[in-house]
Amino acid sequence: MLLSLHIRDFAIIDELEIELQPGTTALTGETGAGKSILLDALGLLLGDRADAGSVRHGAERADISASFDIARLDSARSWLRAQSLDLDDECQLRRVILRSGRSRGYINGSPVPAQSLRELGEHLVDIHGQHEHQSLMKRDLQRQLLDYHGGHDRLLDELAAIHRDWKQVDADIAAIIGAGNDRDSRLEFLRFQQQELDELAPQPGEVEQLHEEHRRLSNAGQLLETCDLHVRQLYDDEHAAQSLISQALVDLEPLARIDPALQETGELINSALIQLEEGCSQLRNYRDRLELDPQRLQWVEQRLDALHRVAGKHHIQAEALPEFQARLDEELATLEQADERLQALEAQREQLFARYEKAAQQLTRKRKKTAAQLSGQVSADMQTLGMKGGQFVIEVTDGGSERMSPHGRDRIEFLVSANPGQPPRPLTKVASGGELSRISLAIQVSAAADTRIPTLIFDEVDTGVGGAVAETVGMQLQALGKHHQVLCVTHLPQVAAQAHQHLRVSKLTSETTTRTRVQALEDDERTEEIARMLGGRKITASTRAHAREMLQSG
Repeated sequence: MLLSLHIRDFAIIDELEIELQPGTTALTGETGAGKSILLDALGLLLGDRADAGSVRHGAERADISASFDIARLDSARSWLRAQSLDLDDECQLRRVILRSGRSRGYINGSPVPAQSLRELGEHLVDIHGQHEHQSLMKRDLQRQLLDYHGGHDRLLDELAAIHRDWKQVDADIAAIIGAGNDRDSRLEFLRFQQQELDELAPQPGEVEQLHEEHRRLSNAGQLLETCDLHVRQLYDDEHAAQSLISQALVDLEPLARIDPALQETGELINSALIQLEEGCSQLRNYRDRLELDPQRLQWVEQRLDALHRVAGKHHIQAEALPEFQARLDEELATLEQADERLQALEAQREQLFARYEKAAQQLTRKRKKTAAQLSGQVSADMQTLGMKGGQFVIEVTDGGSERMSPHGRDRIEFLVSANPGQPPRPLTKVASGGELSRISLAIQVSAAADTRIPTLIFDEVDTGVGGAVAETVGMQLQALGKHHQVLCVTHLPQVAAQAHQHLRVSKLTSETTTRTRVQALEDDERTEEIARMLGGRKITASTRAHAREMLQSG
């Protein structure tokens, strides 16, 4: 539920704070006072496109924020958790529009793109505009409205997944068939490459190991000579380092008994002797393993040359040959098994088609049931909206087996007969704008009653109606307010009188500034506003009495 709306430096609003309540709230005021500006500001919070013209003249930025109670709104809480934006039972939205036209959005204080505001907004607010009937002309919207009313989400998700899999399998089949003409020549070429690579048999890591062995074999003479020299100088010769260190330890041992300060020095020299002996042992072992092997060196050079030569043919590094061979084997196996794979894919496509048919038929049955129920509901509302004998029909027809889409085969169309005796015709053929507006209102109210979105906004959807019909509209919106928070921008006193709360939007003009003010009306103030809506500029005692009577009835 929308708890509050704060607006600063937006359009003609310098600063405005609105506290909102549950139930139905009427927003009234003279034309141009700024009622629609409030909804425009809320639309920006919900991700609408921003522009520099939104910023109040003389200001550097417009700042709009709102607070929502989401304690019982599981869908919004789940979305926020998934985005790591959850805070508590309240949700704060904010949008800042700069004079340059750029904007910044925030959810619970964290910066987010406008797309995130739109996604979250779909869980918070549902806006029904005065031109809603224009979008109702679109077949896609008609289908979506029917499916939403019937709660077909699970079946639609299943059908979309089957359709996606079917399209992928169909594309794989087309690719195999399309490649059939070139397959034989490709197979011959791949088999030739495979034979060459099988004979070469490159191994993972082989090139690195061969390069290391080549360096060792090609420098074996220098390695042997150097190792032998230092084994002798460090250990084997008469005056080798090992002998000198050993003699030093012998000389220091009696001195350390005389002066204990030399004991640590002796321990260090003894450790050095141990390290030297271990090092010499390893050096001797390494020297003894080294061999001058010209034949092995020649073989390594030839092997490296063969690996680099074949890699060059394929424009790759020699190290990548094993991976390249694996990919080639995989492609060859795929081509050799193409016929078997084609048969398997065709069988899979048939299975998916059968599953699609079953799900689509189930969806058609549910749609027809929902269509009958919603048609009757809207037709009944039309009778109360001044269209006696009018009939609303949702036509669900099978598009045929050739028509496969993610949302089923059905063609959905809204038909209407505005007068008794006339056959229902497509909604797009209805000539009267007033009739279309009332039909749209009946559909919106019927659909809104089922919505899980807590806040519903109706922006002058009652345009073109009056009298008893207007009173009926007010009753319907009041009934919606028992289960939802309803905000209604209206010029009709019959509608405003039946709202649970009443806000008046007014424009204050001076020589230098124009400001918009929103005031919550109570008792006499509300009577005066209803009287103004009834009588215009001249308000008489009888007009006020009529206004009080309407409020008491509402």
